[in-house]
Amino acid sequence: MLHVPPLVSTLTIGLVLAFSLGLLAHRLKLPPLVGYLIAGVAIGFAPGVGADQNIANQLAEVGVILLLFGVGLHFSVQDLLSVRAIAISGAVLQGLIATPLGMAVGWGLGWSPAAGFIFGLALSVASTVVLLRMLQERRLIDTERGKITVGWLIVQDIAMVLALVLLPALTGLFEGEAPPDTATMLRQAAEVIGKLVIFSVAMLLVGKKLIPMLLHYVAHTGSRELFRLAVLSIALGFAFLAAELFGVSLALGAFFAGMMLSESQLSQQAATESLPLRDAFAVLFFVSVGMLFHPAIMADAPLAVIATVLIIIVAKSAAAFLVVRVFKHTRDAAFVISVSLAQIGEFSFILASLGMRLGVLPAEGRDLIIAGAIISILLNPILFAALDAYFARRERAAAEAADAAAPRHEIASEEEEATPTREPIRPTSLTDHVVLVGHGRVGKFISKTLRERGTPLYIIEDNADDVADLKEHGIEAVNGNGADPEVIQSANLPEARCLLVAIPDAFEAARWCSRPAPSMPSCRLSPAPTPKRRSTI
Repeated sequence: MLHVPPLVSTLTIGLVLAFSLGLLAHRLKLPPLVGYLIAGVAIGFAPGVGADQNIANQLAEVGVILLLFGVGLHFSVQDLLSVRAIAISGAVLQGLIATPLGMAVGWGLGWSPAAGFIFGLALSVASTVVLLRMLQERRLIDTERGKITVGWLIVQDIAMVLALVLLPALTGLFEGEAPPDTATMLRQAAEVIGKLVIFSVAMLLVGKKLIPMLLHYVAHTGSRELFRLAVLSIALGFAFLAAELFGVSLALGAFFAGMMLSESQLSQQAATESLPLRDAFAVLFFVSVGMLFHPAIMADAPLAVIATVLIIIVAKSAAAFLVVRVFKHTRDAAFVISVSLAQIGEFSFILASLGMRLGVLPAEGRDLIIAGAIISILLNPILFAALDAYFARRERAAAEAADAAAPRHEIASEEEEATPTREPIRPTSLTDHVVLVGHGRVGKFISKTLRERGTPLYIIEDNADDVADLKEHGIEAVNGNGADPEVIQSANLPEARCLLVAIPDAFEAARWCSRPAPSMPSCRLSPAPTPKRRSTI
């Protein structure tokens, strides 16, 4: 009988089980990631199925690399510098609050001070995958709230790189060993900081020119296969170089590569090409987390589990809320940023693994960290849903209290930001217009024809650059997926002439075909000469 390689079996079992349970979670109106985590727990309890934990962790790391690369494509150096003050302050304060509280939990469990220090430090850093997915789903990445949160995440990432280098010496101090040579510690810290600075300067001076130039050259070959391969090579290659040459985390290296590529006009196409692999490998991150979980910790130390979750969700969120308010941002923005950061993830597991290798952190500490990660990840969508409900209830109360004769916009205030947990889309005021979904090759031909006839047009397109260009030419357009109910509601379908779907992707078009027909009159375009041939859209 042929033996299936561990890589193939881990990839196959992880994806198939994650798909099955993710689909079940979706049917039960739960976030799919709940199914992914349960899939990992199930695999962890069935060691004979052939899935390898180490391989799953490595595959998950690829997902983190691609995810950070995608975020970098929509982030600029100016965005990062603009939020540096609040991001640094917030990351430091969260660490100063979570670490002592974690040490207190460790003291209560009879751990050493070093174990408590590592445990608390692991609870202070948010999960890259969870946070970015939540921001992307709610279209918050490009907002001020999103930029602050991503900047906060990057500062935490850099701080963790430094902590991983200095942790062996610091744990020795906690254990009462002879204090390490101060000069040695300073030299190690200086080396890490120096490498980070050199890496950043190299990316700004070299990467900013080299990466877009390389991608433009490949694009001119006309080979989509080579272009897709170039995108993946840039993401993985620069992440690898960052880790090997500069000691920077793979995720941070990928983020910088994406940020340099964001200067290119091909950044949107690069994001599209990396999306399928990014999503698939990100799923494996959740599966790998579930595989590490030992549910016995829930019964053996329930109070410790509760304390861990409270540190992650309550203490960290309170610190984030305080910092955001000190920097004079609105209360709504403070709520959104606080909830976004109320979970832990991949760096927490790395710290736990290092603590165990150093012989400092007990297995119970690792299990508490994983339990805290899983519970906080599961609670994160629920917290956002609770915020949605709170803001909706507040808006209804404000509307009822407002003078019925006053226009709605006249009574707006700081506490009445429209849907603060999701970037709102302002509905169009167009009537008797055509709604066009997709502005690719066919969509451009249709929009050109309709504009020549003077037909009012509203375009839904997922390419941000195309949308910006359309708006510059005075055409109403929105960036997003037409299958999103909130996006399509902005098109004012009841008052439209008709809806045209010009999407080359069969899967996306099928999602439209499966919808109930929108309530609108039949399509009435201005008279025009009958075309010699019929085009299929």
